[in-house]
Amino acid sequence: MIEAYEGFQGRVGRTFAGSEGWWPPRPEPPAGAPNIVVIMVDDLGYADLGCYGSEIHTPHLDQLAADGVRFTDFHVTPMCSPTRASLLTGLNPHLAGVGTVAHSDAGFPGYAMEIRDDVTTLPHLLRDHGYRTFMVGKWHLTKDSDQSAAGPHHSWPCQKGFDRYYGVLDAFTNLHHPHRLVEDNHAVDIDQYPDGYYFTDDITDRAISMITGSKASNPRQPFFLYMAHGAVHAPLHAKAEDIARYRGRYDEGWDELRDRRFARQVELGIVPPGTRLAPRNHEEGNDVRPWADLPERERGLFARYMEVYAGMVDNIDQNVGRLIDTLDRLDELDNTVFIFTSDNGSSREGEAVGTTAYYVHLLQGDDIDADLARLDHIGGPRTTPHMPRGWAMLGNTPFRLYKINTHAGGHTVPFIVHWPTGRRDGRLDGAGTLRRQYTHVTGLLSTLLEVAGLDPDEVAGERSGRSFAPVLADADAPSRHDEQHYEMIGHRGYYRNGWEIVTLHRPLTPFDDSEWELYHLAEDPTELDDLAAQEPERLRELAAAWEAAAWTNQVFPLDEGSQIKYIVRPPRSAVYSEPVTILPGTPTLERWRSVQLIWFRGVRFEIELGGDGWQPGHDGVLVSHGDQGSGYLVHVLDGRLQYTHNDGRGRLRHLDGGPVAPGARRLTCEKLAPGGSVWTVSLAVDDGPATTLEGVPMLFGIAPFEGITVGRDPRSPVWWERWEQAGSAPYAGTIDRVRITPGEHAPDSPVNMVDLLREIGLKYE
Repeated sequence: MIEAYEGFQGRVGRTFAGSEGWWPPRPEPPAGAPNIVVIMVDDLGYADLGCYGSEIHTPHLDQLAADGVRFTDFHVTPMCSPTRASLLTGLNPHLAGVGTVAHSDAGFPGYAMEIRDDVTTLPHLLRDHGYRTFMVGKWHLTKDSDQSAAGPHHSWPCQKGFDRYYGVLDAFTNLHHPHRLVEDNHAVDIDQYPDGYYFTDDITDRAISMITGSKASNPRQPFFLYMAHGAVHAPLHAKAEDIARYRGRYDEGWDELRDRRFARQVELGIVPPGTRLAPRNHEEGNDVRPWADLPERERGLFARYMEVYAGMVDNIDQNVGRLIDTLDRLDELDNTVFIFTSDNGSSREGEAVGTTAYYVHLLQGDDIDADLARLDHIGGPRTTPHMPRGWAMLGNTPFRLYKINTHAGGHTVPFIVHWPTGRRDGRLDGAGTLRRQYTHVTGLLSTLLEVAGLDPDEVAGERSGRSFAPVLADADAPSRHDEQHYEMIGHRGYYRNGWEIVTLHRPLTPFDDSEWELYHLAEDPTELDDLAAQEPERLRELAAAWEAAAWTNQVFPLDEGSQIKYIVRPPRSAVYSEPVTILPGTPTLERWRSVQLIWFRGVRFEIELGGDGWQPGHDGVLVSHGDQGSGYLVHVLDGRLQYTHNDGRGRLRHLDGGPVAPGARRLTCEKLAPGGSVWTVSLAVDDGPATTLEGVPMLFGIAPFEGITVGRDPRSPVWWERWEQAGSAPYAGTIDRVRITPGEHAPDSPVNMVDLLREIGLKYE
């Protein structure tokens, strides 16, 4: 063996181990390179942690802040996907290809809804220099049409630099019963979650497993973990014991608690001396009613929403504690850069009164009576809640407005850095100190490369942000980020050296200079004194700078409010509206893919039974589409063909199609779309007469949120009471196949208004 080995060396003309090293070469991290953990929470407000003024119990994060540093002027983008793209690329979001959330594909480079193929991501760069790279949680950087089993998978996490991934590709999920978990490059087939399952706990378990497995295999290899929490995005779901901890805590209302948080921020030094608390949000369409003016029944309902939200934040902190404990037991905590932040300001998507039906409320309107009827279920798996925007105002204390807005409440977030040992230029200057420098998420990639011992200018490519490692090292270092543009769904903003212009854009109104507001943030950080009239020259200068930055960064075309970009799809998407055959045992069809078969249109399900056809005792689900957030079933119950419809607000509609005769081989469910956002549903057995139910509420937008399954109703059920009796209720007979044929679009479908919407949009372009 030795002779053969030496002979082989001779034939290749070089040694395997010599001055040139082993072949093939392996990437090695810089000496002493630290582990890196970045935790990003979804929709967490600036004031939602104890160390930023909150009453919510966050001892582990507070301790990280006490032993590390807190940034008081850290900025992201006003929405989740763009912030995540900037974090992973170091680019401004439109330049990375992700100008807003990944739910459109209208053909513009700034809104490609996936990270550009020619950009090297942070996990790629770290992996190329010897790191193991892990991600758990929410991805939301793959366009919805690419999330199915057909892919393409080029924009999934493992193709963007992560060795391992576990979580949801979508924007959010049911935290008790996730609609579709993905591990690495495949969906996880789950029929029913165990009692007590909770997504935040699950992704923490997976992160710990990835870390411990890696460190046991190679203790010297550093890791990069990106943990992207689905919480605290809607639907607001929390564990019962965490909700109970805050029972009654929010009965005082958002006004009193906001004053209290602000006072605590002043005490902690989070806001500069002399800062004024912004008044209650009063802008049209964004206003918040005084708590004292609310009817008693609304106060009780609204307080419950916030109890659940607080329980979600509390649980995140508990899981941060579990992760810290793991690193400590591995003797790795002192060698880990630990970062905690949010992807945007607190969310106003529950609007004025909140909802227990997040998937449908923005399209179907408010229904407080239905919400009150489900008060005891809020936070559990049977509802999909979101809170009124008054609580988002509380979360964004002391700033104005919310997520989506380019005012400070939309993009000013908590940012904690903990690194006990401190190394190189990233040494932390004093435990518990504050960093008041204006800092932006685009600088995080370069910063982490630098603290890992790498030169960003040598190893990274195109970037928009500079490293702020010197700011970590010195509380008095100057800001490394002098200018920054913002844009989100038509709202605009531009920051330069303590001055800012910003707009609160109303849809379908002109984009002109009259909507700009001007603030001197160095003296007025909460944007209260509009100086546009007093400083017209400065305003014009900053407006011109925004325009130049917008052209450079692929911001155009602006969203004028017609919604056309959410309707127009490339020709390749037409295949998703063609008839499809699904066999039993096929994994659940992905959410967006399933919705294309029913979106503002009719649909026909032809269920062909195998074997001897239907026989007595062959009850169960034939087709399910949706979950507790809304959906429908075609099923056999007690020998009768049934259609069950869940409108998302806990109201069920049932259609009895009559008895199924022994030997029957074809069961049909057809939905017609006459207009007015309703379906007419009919059921038939073989060629027998049909039974019909009119006025069934159409489901569209993000509903149903769970895809189509043949032969059972897995995970979150459409019909809760039936699930309690029979679980996923698999059909007891044999299904040969299900043929799904999309029908005509409703007369008032947006698809039939594309030309009109385009004309409307061009008017304001």
